[in-house]
Amino acid sequence: MTNSCCFQDLTGIFLLSESILYTELKMYLVESKGGAILCMLLALLFLGTWPAILTLLERRGRLPQHTYLDYSITNLLAAVIIAFTFGEIGKSTTNEPNFLVQLAQDNWPSVLFAMAGGVVLSLGNLSTQYAWAFVGLSVTEVITASITVVIGTTLNYFLDDKINKAEILFTGVGCFLVAVCLGSAVHSSNTADNKAKLNTFSSDCKNGSLCVFKTMKENRDQVKSMDLESGNCSGDKVQAGTAVFLIELEKKRAIKVFGKSTFIGLAITFFAGVCFSLFSPAFNLATNDQWHTLRKGVPHLTVYTAFFYFSVSCFVIGIILNITFLYHPVLNLPKSSLKAYLGDWNGRGWALLAGLLCGFGNGLQFMGGQAAGYAAADAVQALPLVSTFWGIVLFGEYRKSSPRTYILLGSMLFMFIVAVGVLMASSGHRKQ
Repeated sequence: MTNSCCFQDLTGIFLLSESILYTELKMYLVESKGGAILCMLLALLFLGTWPAILTLLERRGRLPQHTYLDYSITNLLAAVIIAFTFGEIGKSTTNEPNFLVQLAQDNWPSVLFAMAGGVVLSLGNLSTQYAWAFVGLSVTEVITASITVVIGTTLNYFLDDKINKAEILFTGVGCFLVAVCLGSAVHSSNTADNKAKLNTFSSDCKNGSLCVFKTMKENRDQVKSMDLESGNCSGDKVQAGTAVFLIELEKKRAIKVFGKSTFIGLAITFFAGVCFSLFSPAFNLATNDQWHTLRKGVPHLTVYTAFFYFSVSCFVIGIILNITFLYHPVLNLPKSSLKAYLGDWNGRGWALLAGLLCGFGNGLQFMGGQAAGYAAADAVQALPLVSTFWGIVLFGEYRKSSPRTYILLGSMLFMFIVAVGVLMASSGHRKQ
């Protein structure tokens, strides 16, 4: 009798513990303002770093089609990891179904919004890969990010039922507009500086090949750090910012830019900016169903499920376009093939890393946006702060430029710091 009572007591304790466990353990969602800001800051770091990696590979001579195919694989992998970890934590409920449960639900209107967001993001990312060569990493990121904020943040503000503080939010948008003007001025000033360097070099050197050799010899040992263009340590690297540096870079890089109109790069950049401005509002509609496209009783897509569909469409578009570009390249790039791509291991690890950084960066941005509002989450569009840092440190952008260029560059970065702070301060809290 005593043993039976003890057994019943232990069974009761076990069932009670299990009940408490299932009650407490639920799907992990970012719900606090602090958690949302942390997500946005991490997203800012990741999304500002992966463009620098792809730029590095292009400057080493790797075809952008090969790089983007590698990038697409791990970008999708990041979404799968997020879906099967955060999306499967805890017990599935009616209002917050787990990832696998939601795959079988009738939520196709929201799925299509998520996939539309993935399509425009893929087009934007693919475009910027070419724009970086023509316009430069820093200025490309400034222009695309600012277009994203001006258009995308305004759309998200109204889609989010104005949960962000308008007077603060649109002050931040204004700061981004000022930064765009400063960024354009930086590009104009730096382009003039480079033209002056090349013109001076050309007029001073009657025998071009002899002069290049002489200048490289004089600059030998001036830059002995890691040679980021060739991937190894070299004392033969010319001094960053010189005319010889620009000429040698043009010889090595995959996308040749000398003699081509800057309008091409600017047109690609503006097209990418418009694409970027649409993907976040599309994702917002996918997770919050502001237009009431779902049938009654069907739960909204969780951020993890929406991000999965978003990444699948991003992957499909990237694969289709880049396989096409292997055989029908644009901008006078050399033809390639699937066989050549599969055999190209030079820089593949870096490309795979870039895909992971972009995938996790986008996931963190959406997780923060679900809590604090997608308009505030667009603060990660201050990623040119990070990209400019990498551009200066890794690629020698703006080395040996004029004082005017340095003043404009400093002003642009300062305005971006103000802009991201203001946008984060505008974050509200979504009603559950």
